[in-house]
Amino acid sequence: MYYKVHVGDVNWAYRAKYMLVRHGIESNWADEALNDPNALRITPDPSSKSGRSIRTIGFSPSARCFLTLITVDEDAITYGVNGWSSNETDCKRYRKG
Repeated sequence: MYYKVHVGDVNWAYRAKYMLVRHGIESNWADEALNDPNALRITPDPSSKSGRSIRTIGFSPSARCFLTLITVDEDAITYGVNGWSSNETDCKRYRKG
């Protein structure tokens, strides 16, 4: 299911360092992309093994590119899991919306 949504606050406490080291993406960039008014949220994430994760594709002005972010909602908290620069497939998804 694809839909546009405002995500709000995301808890990156457990994965911000990993995302920065692995993909060079800062958590504040991820927050910008998650809160892009045109962000596309796909639930469940098509690559999710558990079926619980959510993929959001949005634009980060600070990163100057589209980012693909993975989050999980648990107990009314949205946890940031990972994020990277969007590939061509995700950019097309965003544009089609």
